[in-house]
Amino acid sequence: MNERPIIAVDAMGGDFGPSVVVPGAIDAARRYDLHVQLVGDTPKLKAELDKIDLDGVHYDVVQADDVVHMNERPSDILRRKKNASIQVACRQVKDGAADAVVSAGHSGASVACGMFIMGRLPGVERPALAALLPTEKKPIVVLDCGANVDCRPYHLFQFGLMGDAFARDLLGYASPRVSILSIGEEEGKGNSQVKEAYDLLKMAQNLNFVGNAEGRDIFTGDLDVVVCDGFVGNVVVKMSEGLAGSLIRMLKRVFTSGVLPALGGILAKKAFKRFAATIDYAEYGGAPLLGLQGLSIVCHGRSSAKAMTNAIRMCGAFVRKGTNARLAETILANEELTRFSRAI
Repeated sequence: MNERPIIAVDAMGGDFGPSVVVPGAIDAARRYDLHVQLVGDTPKLKAELDKIDLDGVHYDVVQADDVVHMNERPSDILRRKKNASIQVACRQVKDGAADAVVSAGHSGASVACGMFIMGRLPGVERPALAALLPTEKKPIVVLDCGANVDCRPYHLFQFGLMGDAFARDLLGYASPRVSILSIGEEEGKGNSQVKEAYDLLKMAQNLNFVGNAEGRDIFTGDLDVVVCDGFVGNVVVKMSEGLAGSLIRMLKRVFTSGVLPALGGILAKKAFKRFAATIDYAEYGGAPLLGLQGLSIVCHGRSSAKAMTNAIRMCGAFVRKGTNARLAETILANEELTRFSRAI
């Protein structure tokens, strides 16, 4: 176990750049005994650091000359922007100078740099983005949520294995209930991709596979891991975020129109705050890209300092628990099934 995990932070990423990323990273380093590497334009980073009490904080600044813009293609960024902050941060992990990467910048660039610079774990066909969503009971892992829009059945199979290992280590679920998202609960429902992946998941070693899940099952809290391709998963996650925001706005309108409802709204103010905190993406920080040599966490572009702190905290826990070793063991234990599916 690494006593003080080293987290490389793309300090230039996100809608707000260093003004949000730097204080979030320093807060995480102080509160969770981590070492953060702030990667980006040194003068800009030092200007933000000068505003913060740094006593006892373990950090350093790593110079990166280029910044990635949202309209750039990931392939172009990989080829032409070798000194972009996200590339430099990923190379820190590849070279053994850091254990994990966090970025709120270009998500496509984060995924591409993670895959092609840091590299995949042995046996992993495709890394997957794992989103943590709130439910009626406890968080659920949904993967893939955007890294792979076109998947084969054995990709979905491996997503289930990685989601299981992540839920055990990071969420503390003893025997995660793993399901695959489909158009019906009954076995045999879904397209050919889902049906073949269902059969593989059913045969997996040491996996508590509970069958198909429908969209309405995600938020009940009766499942722990939901597997789908990145196209479907991205729609699920973004629809969930949009619905949560709309629900808060609709409830506020109901409680603030008229004298009596307004009084009820005042009385329910604390409940509103608790509900908003429950569905706030900042509580989870970001989506880990599972299956890499190291860890990359992809955060919202509009991430707050709190979201950055929680993403970096998750990195620290991932490293300290040795979760990547568990992921590799799980994948390799089921390698025969993957090879079998790939061959047919």
